[in-house]
Amino acid sequence: MRILLAVVMPAVLLPVPAAEAKVEAAQVCSVACDTLDPSQAHEETFPVAEKVINGRRIVLHVSDKDAMGWASIDEGTTGNAVWLDRSWDGGATWDGLLGKATIPSTWTGTRTLMYNQADPVGHRRGMIRACGDANGVACTEWAHLKVCDTACDGATGPVGDNQPVPSTTLSNRRIALHIDNRGMAWATIDTGNPGDEIWLDRSWNQGASWPGGSSLGRVSTPAGTTATKTALYATKDPKSKLYGGAVRACGRAVEGSNGACTAWARPATDRAAAAADALMYDYRPDLAWWQSSWWNSAVAVTTLMDYQKRTGRTDLRWIIDRTFTVNKGVFPAGTKSGDAIEGNFISRAIDDTEWWAIAWIQAYDVTGDRKYLDMAVTIANYVQGYWDTSTCGGGVWWDRERTYKNAITNGLYVRMTAALHNRLPGDSIWLQRATTGWNWYQASGMINSSKLVNDGLTSSCANNGQTVWTYNQGLAIGGALELYRANGNAALLTSAKQLADAAIASSLLSPNGILTETCDVGSGSCDDNQKQFKGIFMRYLMDLADATGTASYKTYAQHQSDTIWQSDRDTLNHLGQRWGGQGTNPRDWRTQASALGGILAATS
Repeated sequence: MRILLAVVMPAVLLPVPAAEAKVEAAQVCSVACDTLDPSQAHEETFPVAEKVINGRRIVLHVSDKDAMGWASIDEGTTGNAVWLDRSWDGGATWDGLLGKATIPSTWTGTRTLMYNQADPVGHRRGMIRACGDANGVACTEWAHLKVCDTACDGATGPVGDNQPVPSTTLSNRRIALHIDNRGMAWATIDTGNPGDEIWLDRSWNQGASWPGGSSLGRVSTPAGTTATKTALYATKDPKSKLYGGAVRACGRAVEGSNGACTAWARPATDRAAAAADALMYDYRPDLAWWQSSWWNSAVAVTTLMDYQKRTGRTDLRWIIDRTFTVNKGVFPAGTKSGDAIEGNFISRAIDDTEWWAIAWIQAYDVTGDRKYLDMAVTIANYVQGYWDTSTCGGGVWWDRERTYKNAITNGLYVRMTAALHNRLPGDSIWLQRATTGWNWYQASGMINSSKLVNDGLTSSCANNGQTVWTYNQGLAIGGALELYRANGNAALLTSAKQLADAAIASSLLSPNGILTETCDVGSGSCDDNQKQFKGIFMRYLMDLADATGTASYKTYAQHQSDTIWQSDRDTLNHLGQRWGGQGTNPRDWRTQASALGGILAATS
């Protein structure tokens, strides 16, 4: 840490060193952008002591709920100034003079606007401090020097001991990375000599760089011993909305200048938590979605809500309201989707719109907030306008142009309408629609003789024989199950189980017992939509397993989870398209969300 002024002297102005303070820093956006007015802060805390300079009080104010801070100066005179410094490298350098404000005539104080403490979009952890000029310059201490999660940096006493990557060696020393059951990391060096050094590096951008995270806990092996270890350090920073921090252990032998490090790794003890944190790494809090895929973002946020509901974790709850609030408006074509978003999550793509209804129904289940259920009703009323008995006797059209009746749109319709009935006391309309929808779907011919669901209908209303996708199978299961909950008709539960049994037994969907899309096979490649299908199937198989307690479904789910974890994961917990890990295996946030769905199905 560097202090601008070690000793304050009246009438002496010490300038901020030019090499360290940079003016006109680029704006940072997280949940809000820099220069938010402090009147909009959700809380006000004082994490460090105020600084007094020539009788003026310089105060740092922080709202951890917003991950932002601001500075004030009081008991001053006209011309006294206050500003924030923000550092991205642990205080070695900083962007200075942020929001600089000067006390106006006749006033005795002023304040800056609010600035973000971190940059989750750019995967940077920052620190801020308040500085003032009152015939001399002084600053508070930096706030939040330590990262705190389940414990804070520098803690001792690990809870469990896991080594996520192999140790490395240097001149016969063994250097190892350890992570406990809470995600706290430490490094060890052994079989060495006194004077050997060990430390951790921590990166918020998957090991590309580690400003402010180099040489954490660096210690030397004491005299008379051959081994030592660092203190514990956190691997995620919920206050800064930084998830998926990576760590590595590094060491140096006393007799040499060279060092060695393990591979970078993230915590991996809790499968679901590890997969969820890696998915959160790609969430854009400023834009409130996973960039470039509209309906896929609905599925991703639903999966994270499933995770929260299943595990009781609450620190990700903020993304529900954030995603809802930012995205319920109007967006031109090309902004969120190739289609225009017309408000209330509605677009010309009927199935895309339904995915958002499913998301907000789950949001209501997780939070109990009626606004989410009301939005689902608004969406469902829009979708209902595309139920059309004049073609094929019923069913919802896939798009506004009424070009195709298919399985996914109608599977979503049954699940959505039945779910609304089950959450709206006194309803009869949505139940009637769900029942009519299922009866039509079951009679449409899209479910073939093997109890597998083909993609849709021909223009002459026959099964088109197109690909059996796992997500179509999943929504058929989910629709029948939710309608069973609504009316208690045992035939619906039987249908759901038949569809599940067929998928599990299918050499097409479950070769060698591993859930597979046709685009996973051989040299095939799944597009950005298809990457997410398998997790959707597992969501509804999980629902059926919970409802029935059927052992074979739980066994199947556990096999998927085990296979994903053993064959489809790298040391940063990225999960790929092919759950068996074979061949070229693309990994992105869509495959991550899908595989998280597979892991959750085995999480009780």
